[in-house]
Amino acid sequence: MAKTESTFKNMVLVLLSISLIASFSLGAVYNLTKEPIAKAQQAKKEAAIKQVVPEFDQLEPVSVTPDDGGDPLTINKAMKNGEVVGYAVETYTDKGFSGRILLMVGFLPDGSIVNTAVLKHTETPGLGDKMDAAKSAFPEQFKSKNPENYKLKVKKDGGEVDAITAATITSRAFCDGVQRAYDVVKKEGGSK
Repeated sequence: MAKTESTFKNMVLVLLSISLIASFSLGAVYNLTKEPIAKAQQAKKEAAIKQVVPEFDQLEPVSVTPDDGGDPLTINKAMKNGEVVGYAVETYTDKGFSGRILLMVGFLPDGSIVNTAVLKHTETPGLGDKMDAAKSAFPEQFKSKNPENYKLKVKKDGGEVDAITAATITSRAFCDGVQRAYDVVKKEGGSK
């Protein structure tokens, strides 16, 4: 049996072969999971819309760029029998402790907050993740409040929101996302 000599050429070919196999495998897994992930994300958004606005039979989505020039927000105008019953705004904030937080915030036509839902975040488990209604009552304090006369800031900053214990940065970020949503609804003529 002949002994194979380990040469630079052999090592490069083996490494190239392994890289190609790994690349094709990764690409195949991505293609297999891309559509189910997109469907799951869309289902989560639809469930959040139903959670944050009154019952509706039609949605009219509109993309709006905030005044601060940030990423566009989607306002879903919820209608029932031709009448606007609310607005579900897909909003965000980049002020979270661990980065961007995606929220769905619902408003009545008068600007009052119906409800909020957390779509995505990377906040600290057991602390910042308490912004989710499934983890704590923190979001309850926003219900039925109108940002026109309710200061969407934590009490530490002169506002009216009770911060999550040991997660003030997350609480501030949540308020920022809700305020951003309200600002675009107001800009589009959704509140009076």
